[in-house]
Amino acid sequence: MIKLDLNYAGDALVADMASSNEVRADVERAYTEMYEKSGQGSDFLGWVDLPAEISAEHLADIKQTAADFRAKSEVFVCIGIGGSYLGTRAVEEALKPMFASGSLGNPEIIYAGHQLSEDYLSSLLKYLDGKEYTICVISKSGTTTEPAIAFRLLRTHLTKKYGTADGRIVAITDCKRGALKNLATKEGYKTYIIPDNVGGRYSVLTPVGLFPLAVLGIDIEALVRGAVEMRDSVRVARPDFENCACAKYVLLRNILYRQGKKMELMVQYDPRLFYFIEWWKQLYGESEGKENKGLFPAGAGFTTDLHSLGQYIQQGERFFFETVLSLDSQEHTLEVPFAEDDADGMNFVAGRRLSYVNSKAEAGTCMAHSIEGGVPVVRFEIPRLDAKTTGALIYFFEYACGLSGYTLGVNPFDQPGVEAYKKNMFKLLGKQ
Repeated sequence: MIKLDLNYAGDALVADMASSNEVRADVERAYTEMYEKSGQGSDFLGWVDLPAEISAEHLADIKQTAADFRAKSEVFVCIGIGGSYLGTRAVEEALKPMFASGSLGNPEIIYAGHQLSEDYLSSLLKYLDGKEYTICVISKSGTTTEPAIAFRLLRTHLTKKYGTADGRIVAITDCKRGALKNLATKEGYKTYIIPDNVGGRYSVLTPVGLFPLAVLGIDIEALVRGAVEMRDSVRVARPDFENCACAKYVLLRNILYRQGKKMELMVQYDPRLFYFIEWWKQLYGESEGKENKGLFPAGAGFTTDLHSLGQYIQQGERFFFETVLSLDSQEHTLEVPFAEDDADGMNFVAGRRLSYVNSKAEAGTCMAHSIEGGVPVVRFEIPRLDAKTTGALIYFFEYACGLSGYTLGVNPFDQPGVEAYKKNMFKLLGKQ
C-alpha cells in the first residue's frame, strides 16, 4: 500500500543501511520491545492493538451521535490541543472537499483551545452568534489551560444562546476522574472515553479523532480498517529490512542521525497533507526529543516553499535530510489550456494534466536536492488519499515513531518537558 523509494537517498546511505550492524541491532531490539510491550512507557501502548479491538457497536454509537450533531449544526466546534486536535485536523484536511462551506446537516469544523489568542476567540464567538452549532471538548483532565479557557467561553456562549447545553456538547475525557469528567456527569453531557493506556498524540483512532471525523461525514470504518491492515503488516517480532517500508524507514533515519543529521524535513506536494505533517511533527517531536537526543521534525509545502526555503535547502548547511510524501493519483483531472499568444510561455505544457506537471516538479526537486545539493531524499509513495489509506498512514508513522524512540533509547510515550512552560506561566499568572 505504501512504498519507500530510496532512489534519491544516495549510494553511500543505501550501502550503510546494508552494513550498519550496530544500528540494525538497536532497531531489532526496538522491534522486540514494541512487540513484547516490554520497553519504557509500555503502559501507554494501548494504541498498538486498539484498531483491531474497536467493536462495530462502538463505531455505530459514535456514528449515531455524530449524525445527531450533523443534523443540528452549521458549525461544529472542536476544542482541544496537541494530539487532541492535530490528528482530527490532519484527517479532515486530507479527506474533506476543499472550499466547502458549512450548512445545516453538513457542518464546517472550527478548532478552538489550541492557542490563547483573544482576537481569535472573540471573533469566533461573534461568528457563532448567527450560526447553529455544537461543541466537542477533548481533554483527559479538563484543566489544560488552553482548552479549559476556550470551553468555559464557548459553554457560556452556547448556554446563553440556546438556554441549555442539552444535546449540543459531547465531552471526550477520562473514564473516571478529572474536572471535565465531573462536569460532564453533573451536566449530563454525552461522553466518550480516552483510554488510560493511550497518550494524546497516539489517540486519533480513539473517539478523540473518530467522533469529530464522523461529524464531518468521514468514513471512520474505512479509516480504522486501513489502520488494522497496516498493524497486521508492521507489528512483527523481527524487522524485515529488505521488504518492509517501516523497518527501512526506522533504520534509515537512525543511521542518518548517527551520521550527524539533526533534522528531518518532511515535505508534501499537495496542500491536503499540510496538517498531516503538522500531526507528524508533534508525534515525533514529543516522542523523541528527550535527554538531548532526537531528530528535529520540520515540515514544508512544495512547490510553494521552494520559493522561500528552496535556496537554503539547496545550498545551506547540510544538517538535515528530506522525507517526501508523494501522492500517486488525484481525484480530479485538470489540463493546462493552450493559448494562441503564449504570452506566459506555458504552451510547452499545454494539454498536460496539472498532476503531471507537479510530478515533474517533484522529480526535478528530488534530483536537485539530492544529487546537486547533497541532501539525502527518501520518498513515500502513497497510492491515493482516501480514508483507508489515511488510516494506514497514521498507524504506519505511529508504529515507526515508537520504534525510533526505542532505537534512540528514550521513552517515546511520555513528555516531561512540556510541563516546564506551564509551571512558569502559572507562576506569572499568580496561580496558588
